[in-house]
Parts: sequence; structure tokens; C-alpha cells
Amino acid sequence: MQTNELLNSYNVGGHTWDEMYAHQAVRPQYQGVVDFLQQMSIEELNKKEELAKRLFMSQGITFTVYSSGEGIEKIFPFDIIPRIITATEWSYIEAGIRQRLKALNLFLKDVYHNQFILKDGVVPVEMVYSCPHFLREMHGFSIPHDIYVHIAGIDLIRDQDGTFYILEDNLRTPSGVSYMLENREITKRIFPDLIPKNNVRTVTEYPDILHRNLVSLSPRQTAHPTIVLLTPGIYNSAYFEHTTLARLMGVELVEGRDLVVDNHRVYMKTTAGLQQVDVIYRRVDDDFLDPLVFQPDSMLGVAGIMSAYRKGNVAIVNAVGNGVADDKAIYAFVPAMIRYYLNEEPILKNVPTYQLGNADESEYVFANMASMVVKRTNESGGYGMLMGNVASEEEMYRYKTEILKDPRQYIAQPIINLSSAPCYMHGRLKPRRVDLRPYALCGPEGIQIVPGGLTRVALREGSLVVNSSQGGGSKDTWVLAG
Repeated sequence: MQTNELLNSYNVGGHTWDEMYAHQAVRPQYQGVVDFLQQMSIEELNKKEELAKRLFMSQGITFTVYSSGEGIEKIFPFDIIPRIITATEWSYIEAGIRQRLKALNLFLKDVYHNQFILKDGVVPVEMVYSCPHFLREMHGFSIPHDIYVHIAGIDLIRDQDGTFYILEDNLRTPSGVSYMLENREITKRIFPDLIPKNNVRTVTEYPDILHRNLVSLSPRQTAHPTIVLLTPGIYNSAYFEHTTLARLMGVELVEGRDLVVDNHRVYMKTTAGLQQVDVIYRRVDDDFLDPLVFQPDSMLGVAGIMSAYRKGNVAIVNAVGNGVADDKAIYAFVPAMIRYYLNEEPILKNVPTYQLGNADESEYVFANMASMVVKRTNESGGYGMLMGNVASEEEMYRYKTEILKDPRQYIAQPIINLSSAPCYMHGRLKPRRVDLRPYALCGPEGIQIVPGGLTRVALREGSLVVNSSQGGGSKDTWVLAG
């Protein structure tokens, strides 16, 4: 079979925005890739796909699934057809994310200091104070450069009209950037000529920008501050990412047991003795960071690290307490934050969101649950979520019962018909639903957004759930230079 037949078999359902096809014609940004595919046989494409799988396997590009209770390490599914974003689309996305992060940073500073936004009634006081990630330990504590969100992963989706929406803000320990980097490396290996021919912007500068930002946060005036990446350990689902980023930045990968606090300073244990640590890029959640302040039985963090942080003797990235800004219930107020702090209209829209603590809104959601997605406000990875269009009556009843017990812990949103992109599956091109997580790095020089991101794919036919833990995969994301 030749690839022109493969393309002819590509059928997009009605009422779906497809990234490659519009009105049965290839979009201009995809034309170079389509022309390239048409010069190849299916056998050649199958070989490319097999090579990609072998490269992922040999390089240990994995994630861990805990949902079955087994903790199985799996190769991250990768689709060889890139997702392509035009320069114009990217400029729009970039401007929207930059605006949003400015407002979220201002919100975090405000909510932990003067709380003007609460006093003015823009965000309800009870919404913030009931958030489990609002940490009173951070109240009145000034962060270096007033930057709370050093690293953000902002989830975007596209609806049936092609409009971009912000789905979620990941401001604590956002994951997935290593897959963005590895996807690009794999694409270079299997299609070495394709990227330069299509004028694709690079994503490989991410580790350098991050390292430069981390260096700038050092509380000590030294040319070579000691930076460490704090990981929960080898059993964490993102451990591959932790090792990758530490290696690419040339910093030490440490666990809590490798660090010790003495006289409000953090030290790393080395064969040459204790070495003072200046900056910690932590991939350990707040709750486990310091057993003297948070969960007393935590073995992942470092006793006394919060005292060193509050004394200004060590920088922690991202800032402690950021979870109050990416709580799914707070998400609904981000457009209001943008208007309040920046006096601007939001560039990127929120998905309409219903607060289930509001009687009118919950009544509407309960009446229309079959067309809603219900989410727990502090779950991630596709867990704690009900997709109404595929849920049974029993599941919906169970969720309604749980919501009525504690409505603050849930939000609801209409199910968005996610855009589709071509995926190579069993010798055919098939449309599968996608989202996009661009990564933003905030430093003293401003907000830099790497041109690309992680495109996640719902590999199961008909599925709208893209999370890797729920059977999703990913593909390389190309941003065209012009």
C-alpha cells in the first residue's frame, strides 16, 4: 500500500476541528509533512514506528502507572506524526500564557500578603481558606524577585471551532517536559531531514533557560551556586524526567536523605563532606517537604528545610504554597484576576466552569450530567473525574452523593469536543483527540515559553482523556518559525 491511500483513509468526524484537514484539504502547515509521507511506503513508515519504539525502550523513556495497584513501569506511547502549530497561532498562545502567569504570580503574592483581592470580593475568602494547598506557613513570607511560579505547565485544548481554551494551570511540580525534549530527539532520529525543511523552532534550550533561572535565585553571591534536583525517588511516576533534567542541567539529583539542615542552612552529603545547597528544584509535593512543618511521617523531604527557606538561606522552586493558585475551584476566577491585577481582558478563555457549592449551578449540573465532566478540585492525572457521556447511571448517582457531602471539592465543566490530529495506527492515519501543555519559565528576565510543548493524545478511539495514566500517549509538537 502507498501512503496516498493511507491519507485517503483519513476520516474526520463531524463537528470536530482537525489540526491537519479542513474541508477535505490539507492545512498549509501540514503540507510539507504530507508531501514527505507520500514519498514513503507503508513498510518504511512501519520501520520508522518500530525504530521509535526501540529508541524509547533503549533510552528508558518510561512512566509508572499506579492505578492498577501494581506500580508498572511502561514505555510512554509515542506517535510518529507531529502536531504542527503555525507562527501566528503560537504568538497568540504565548501572549495568553504570559498574561495569565503574570496575574497568577500577582495573585499568589497578594493572597500570602495583603489579600486585596479577597478584601475587594473578587475571589471569595472562603474559597481560598478552604483550599488544602493554601499554606498559612507562607503568609507574610517574601519570595525572591516576587516569583512564585518559576515553572508552569499550562494545559490548552481546542474546541470544534478551533478556539483555544485554558483547561488547567499546573503551578506546583508540572511534569512532562522531558517527554517534550525526548519526542523531539526521537523525531530527529527517525525523520532527520523533515525538521529543518519545515523551519521548526527548537525546544532544546529549555534546560539552559531553567538552569540560568535557577542560578539567578541563589541567595549567596557566588559564581557557581550549588543547585540540586530533589526527587521522591525511583518509584515516583516521573523519575525518568527527574534524572533527565538533572543530567541536562548538570546538577545533582538528590533524595531527602541526601540533604541535612544545620543552623538554618541546607547541606548536601558528599564524599568530601557537607556542601551547602543554594537552590532546590524540588519535585516533592508541599505535604512531604518538611516533616517538622507538614506531614510528620514523611520520608521524602528534609527536616528543617522550611526554616532555611524562611531565613532566605535556600531558594525552593517552585515556591511552597503555589497549589492555592492551581486549585480547580480557583481556576474559575483567573479571568477575574487578569482584569483585577492587569486591567486587561483575558487573551485565552477559560472553559466554562460550574462551582458545585452554588445551589443554582449544582442544580443545572445535576440536570445535565450526561454532557458534563465532573472533576475533583485537587486531583490530577485524569483521576477523580467523571465523564458524563460515558458514565453509567450508577456512577453518576455515586458522584452526586459525594458532591452533596462536600461540594467545595468538585467542579463541573461542559464536555469540550477536543480537536483531533493525525496518528499513525496499524498502517493507517487515524484522527485522535489531543491537548497541549506548553512550558513557561519565569525568571528575573521575564517569562519565556519554549516554542512547542507536550501534545498528549487520547489513543483510544472515541476517548477524550489524554492522560498517560489513562491510556494516552504523546507526539512531537512543532511550532513553525514563519
